[in-house]
Amino acid sequence: MENTIRFEQVKKIYRMGEYDIEALAGIDFTIEKGQFVIIAGASGAGKSTILNILGGMDSMTSGKVSVYGKELSSLSPKEMISYRRYDVGFVFQFYNLVQNLTAKENIELASQIGKDPLDVDEVIEGVGLSSRKKNFPSQLSGGEQQRVAIARALAKNPKLLLCDEPTGALDYETGRAILKLLQETCKKRDITVVVITHNLALIPMGDKVIKIKSGLVDSVIENKEPLGIERIEW
Repeated sequence: MENTIRFEQVKKIYRMGEYDIEALAGIDFTIEKGQFVIIAGASGAGKSTILNILGGMDSMTSGKVSVYGKELSSLSPKEMISYRRYDVGFVFQFYNLVQNLTAKENIELASQIGKDPLDVDEVIEGVGLSSRKKNFPSQLSGGEQQRVAIARALAKNPKLLLCDEPTGALDYETGRAILKLLQETCKKRDITVVVITHNLALIPMGDKVIKIKSGLVDSVIENKEPLGIERIEW
Protein backbone atom coordinates (compact mmCIF):
# COMPACT_ATOMS: atom_id res chain seq x y z
CA MET A 1 0.00 0.00 0.00
CA GLU A 2 1.26 3.46 -0.86
CA ASN A 3 2.09 5.59 2.19
CA THR A 4 1.56 8.99 0.58
CA ILE A 5 -1.28 11.52 0.35
CA ARG A 6 -1.19 13.40 -2.96
CA PHE A 7 -2.95 16.54 -4.20
CA GLU A 8 -2.40 17.03 -7.94
CA GLN A 9 -3.62 20.21 -9.63
CA VAL A 10 -6.69 20.32 -7.39
CA LYS A 11 -9.17 23.08 -8.16
CA LYS A 12 -12.39 23.97 -6.38
CA ILE A 13 -14.86 26.48 -7.80
CA TYR A 14 -17.99 27.50 -5.91
CA ARG A 15 -20.95 28.95 -7.77
CA MET A 16 -22.40 31.94 -5.90
CA GLY A 17 -25.40 33.25 -7.83
CA GLU A 18 -24.01 34.52 -11.14
CA TYR A 19 -20.40 34.39 -9.99
CA ASP A 20 -17.77 31.65 -9.82
CA ILE A 21 -15.47 31.82 -6.82
CA GLU A 22 -12.21 29.89 -7.14
CA ALA A 23 -11.33 28.60 -3.66
CA LEU A 24 -8.48 26.40 -4.91
CA ALA A 25 -6.63 27.33 -8.09
CA GLY A 26 -4.48 24.25 -8.73
CA ILE A 27 -3.01 22.80 -5.52
CA ASP A 28 -0.08 20.36 -5.53
CA PHE A 29 1.52 18.76 -2.46
CA THR A 30 2.34 15.41 -0.86
CA ILE A 31 2.15 14.22 2.75
CA GLU A 32 3.88 11.08 4.03
CA LYS A 33 2.28 8.66 6.48
CA GLY A 34 2.98 9.57 10.11
CA GLN A 35 3.85 13.21 9.45
CA PHE A 36 2.62 16.08 11.61
CA VAL A 37 1.61 18.63 8.97
CA ILE A 38 0.69 22.29 9.40
CA ILE A 39 -1.39 23.96 6.67
CA ALA A 40 -1.04 27.68 7.27
CA GLY A 41 -2.45 30.77 5.63
CA ALA A 42 -4.68 33.78 6.07
CA SER A 43 -8.46 33.53 6.39
CA GLY A 44 -9.98 32.78 2.98
CA ALA A 45 -6.76 31.33 1.53
CA GLY A 46 -8.36 27.91 0.93
CA LYS A 47 -7.12 25.95 3.98
CA SER A 48 -10.50 24.62 5.10
CA THR A 49 -11.43 23.70 1.53
CA ILE A 50 -8.30 21.51 1.37
CA LEU A 51 -9.22 19.86 4.66
CA ASN A 52 -12.83 19.28 3.58
CA ILE A 53 -11.72 17.66 0.30
CA LEU A 54 -9.11 15.53 2.08
CA GLY A 55 -11.73 14.44 4.62
CA GLY A 56 -14.28 13.51 1.96
CA MET A 57 -16.73 16.22 3.07
CA ASP A 58 -16.44 18.19 -0.18
CA SER A 59 -15.60 17.30 -3.75
CA MET A 60 -13.02 18.91 -6.03
CA THR A 61 -13.96 20.59 -9.31
CA SER A 62 -10.91 19.12 -11.08
CA GLY A 63 -7.59 17.49 -10.28
CA LYS A 64 -6.73 14.36 -8.31
CA VAL A 65 -6.48 13.49 -4.63
CA SER A 66 -5.16 10.10 -3.56
CA VAL A 67 -4.88 8.92 0.06
CA TYR A 68 -2.57 5.95 0.53
CA GLY A 69 -3.31 4.75 -3.00
CA LYS A 70 -7.07 5.39 -2.82
CA GLU A 71 -8.17 7.99 -5.38
CA LEU A 72 -11.01 9.97 -3.78
CA SER A 73 -12.64 11.20 -6.98
CA SER A 74 -13.15 7.62 -8.15
CA LEU A 75 -15.01 6.51 -5.01
CA SER A 76 -18.75 5.84 -5.16
CA PRO A 77 -20.97 7.64 -2.61
CA LYS A 78 -21.06 4.46 -0.51
CA GLU A 79 -17.26 4.07 -0.68
CA MET A 80 -16.86 7.73 0.32
CA ILE A 81 -19.02 7.13 3.40
CA SER A 82 -16.76 4.20 4.34
CA TYR A 83 -13.68 6.38 3.82
CA ARG A 84 -15.03 9.08 6.16
CA ARG A 85 -16.23 6.48 8.64
CA TYR A 86 -13.12 4.30 8.92
CA ASP A 87 -10.12 6.28 7.66
CA VAL A 88 -10.63 9.87 8.85
CA GLY A 89 -10.95 11.48 12.28
CA PHE A 90 -12.08 15.12 12.53
CA VAL A 91 -11.33 17.69 15.24
CA PHE A 92 -13.26 20.96 14.88
CA GLN A 93 -12.66 24.44 16.32
CA PHE A 94 -15.89 24.40 18.36
CA TYR A 95 -15.73 20.74 19.51
CA ASN A 96 -19.16 19.62 18.10
CA LEU A 97 -19.88 17.33 21.05
CA VAL A 98 -23.30 15.81 21.69
CA GLN A 99 -24.52 17.85 24.67
CA ASN A 100 -26.74 15.21 26.30
CA LEU A 101 -24.02 12.53 26.30
CA THR A 102 -21.19 12.31 28.84
CA ALA A 103 -17.56 12.65 27.75
CA LYS A 104 -17.18 8.87 27.69
CA GLU A 105 -20.45 8.37 25.77
CA ASN A 106 -19.35 10.92 23.14
CA ILE A 107 -16.18 8.89 22.61
CA GLU A 108 -18.04 5.55 22.63
CA LEU A 109 -20.34 6.89 19.92
CA ALA A 110 -17.38 7.18 17.56
CA SER A 111 -15.76 3.88 18.61
CA GLN A 112 -18.96 2.02 17.72
CA ILE A 113 -18.69 2.96 14.04
CA GLY A 114 -15.04 1.92 13.62
CA LYS A 115 -13.74 -1.36 12.23
CA ASP A 116 -10.90 -1.72 14.72
CA PRO A 117 -11.63 0.79 17.50
CA LEU A 118 -9.28 1.55 20.36
CA ASP A 119 -10.19 0.88 23.99
CA VAL A 120 -12.30 3.87 25.08
CA ASP A 121 -10.94 4.04 28.65
CA GLU A 122 -7.35 3.93 27.35
CA VAL A 123 -8.06 6.76 24.91
CA ILE A 124 -9.66 8.85 27.69
CA GLU A 125 -6.62 8.24 29.90
CA GLY A 126 -4.35 9.20 26.98
CA VAL A 127 -5.92 12.66 26.78
CA GLY A 128 -5.83 13.11 30.56
CA LEU A 129 -9.58 12.98 31.26
CA SER A 130 -10.08 9.82 33.32
CA SER A 131 -11.53 11.81 36.21
CA ARG A 132 -13.97 13.72 33.95
CA LYS A 133 -15.40 10.95 31.79
CA LYS A 134 -18.83 11.00 33.48
CA ASN A 135 -19.22 14.75 33.01
CA PHE A 136 -21.41 16.32 30.33
CA PRO A 137 -19.88 18.87 27.90
CA SER A 138 -21.51 21.80 29.74
CA GLN A 139 -19.59 20.72 32.86
CA LEU A 140 -16.21 20.78 31.06
CA SER A 141 -13.88 23.67 30.21
CA GLY A 142 -13.08 24.53 26.59
CA GLY A 143 -9.77 22.69 26.79
CA GLU A 144 -11.42 19.61 28.29
CA GLN A 145 -14.10 19.61 25.59
CA GLN A 146 -11.40 19.77 22.91
CA ARG A 147 -9.62 16.83 24.57
CA VAL A 148 -12.90 14.88 24.36
CA ALA A 149 -13.17 15.82 20.68
CA ILE A 150 -9.62 14.58 20.04
CA ALA A 151 -10.30 11.36 21.97
CA ARG A 152 -13.52 10.87 19.98
CA ALA A 153 -11.60 11.26 16.70
CA LEU A 154 -8.89 8.84 17.85
CA ALA A 155 -11.24 6.20 19.28
CA LYS A 156 -12.23 4.84 15.89
CA ASN A 157 -8.52 4.35 15.10
CA PRO A 158 -8.33 6.47 11.91
CA LYS A 159 -5.42 6.60 9.47
CA LEU A 160 -5.72 10.37 9.25
CA LEU A 161 -6.52 13.01 11.87
CA LEU A 162 -7.75 16.34 10.45
CA CYS A 163 -7.87 19.36 12.76
CA ASP A 164 -9.50 22.64 11.69
CA GLU A 165 -8.15 25.47 13.89
CA PRO A 166 -8.23 23.15 16.94
CA THR A 167 -6.96 25.86 19.30
CA GLY A 168 -8.98 28.74 17.80
CA ALA A 169 -11.51 28.88 20.65
CA LEU A 170 -8.98 28.27 23.44
CA ASP A 171 -6.76 30.46 25.60
CA TYR A 172 -2.98 30.50 25.11
CA GLU A 173 -1.92 27.87 27.66
CA THR A 174 -4.81 25.52 26.89
CA GLY A 175 -4.06 25.84 23.17
CA ARG A 176 -0.44 24.88 23.80
CA ALA A 177 -1.52 21.80 25.76
CA ILE A 178 -3.83 20.69 22.93
CA LEU A 179 -1.06 21.13 20.32
CA LYS A 180 1.31 19.11 22.52
CA LEU A 181 -1.29 16.34 22.74
CA LEU A 182 -1.74 16.32 18.95
CA GLN A 183 2.02 16.25 18.29
CA GLU A 184 2.56 13.41 20.79
CA THR A 185 -0.41 11.46 19.40
CA CYS A 186 1.08 11.68 15.91
CA LYS A 187 4.40 10.20 17.07
CA LYS A 188 3.02 7.58 19.47
CA ARG A 189 0.38 6.16 17.13
CA ASP A 190 2.19 6.74 13.81
CA ILE A 191 -0.92 8.51 12.55
CA THR A 192 -0.88 11.33 10.00
CA VAL A 193 -2.06 14.57 11.63
CA VAL A 194 -2.99 17.63 9.55
CA VAL A 195 -3.58 20.88 11.46
CA ILE A 196 -5.00 24.01 9.86
CA THR A 197 -3.97 27.31 11.42
CA HIS A 198 -3.44 30.98 10.66
CA ASN A 199 -0.80 31.14 13.43
CA LEU A 200 2.56 31.22 11.62
CA ALA A 201 4.41 30.86 14.94
CA LEU A 202 3.51 27.15 14.86
CA ILE A 203 5.56 26.51 11.70
CA PRO A 204 8.62 25.10 13.57
CA MET A 205 6.57 22.27 15.13
CA GLY A 206 5.48 20.66 11.84
CA ASP A 207 7.36 17.87 10.05
CA LYS A 208 6.03 19.61 6.96
CA VAL A 209 4.46 23.06 6.63
CA ILE A 210 2.32 23.91 3.59
CA LYS A 211 1.62 27.63 3.25
CA ILE A 212 -1.49 28.50 1.24
CA LYS A 213 -2.10 31.87 -0.40
CA SER A 214 -5.02 32.78 -2.71
CA GLY A 215 -5.91 29.15 -3.42
CA LEU A 216 -2.35 28.10 -4.31
CA VAL A 217 0.61 26.56 -2.48
CA ASP A 218 2.84 29.52 -1.61
CA SER A 219 5.65 27.41 -0.12
CA VAL A 220 6.44 24.04 1.43
CA ILE A 221 8.83 23.81 4.38
CA GLU A 222 10.33 20.53 5.60
CA ASN A 223 11.55 20.64 9.20
CA LYS A 224 14.21 17.96 9.72
CA GLU A 225 14.02 18.48 13.51
CA PRO A 226 10.59 19.85 14.46
CA LEU A 227 10.37 21.72 17.75
CA GLY A 228 8.16 20.68 20.63
CA ILE A 229 5.45 23.20 21.50
CA GLU A 230 7.20 23.97 24.79
CA ARG A 231 10.00 25.63 22.79
CA ILE A 232 7.66 27.88 20.79
CA GLU A 233 6.27 31.23 21.96
CA TRP A 234 3.82 33.58 20.25
